[in-house]
Amino acid sequence: MVPQPDTDRGCPKCGHTETDVGTISTTGGGLSKMFDIQTNSFQVVSCTNCGYSELYRDTTSGTSDIVDVFLG
Repeated sequence: MVPQPDTDRGCPKCGHTETDVGTISTTGGGLSKMFDIQTNSFQVVSCTNCGYSELYRDTTSGTSDIVDVFLG
């Protein structure tokens, strides 16, 4: 059985196709943690229906690429 392309898209948890994209920053280890220097940045893609979220390391490219990865 070959899956239909439309059924492969959407949230991995609920299948919803609308997302919110946000950004979070975190500290690393060692001195950056001690001085509260946020060295890691991530894009967060969240399903607007169920809240399922995935983190992607921020590579300064467009957010539309990240949403495409989340939706399949």
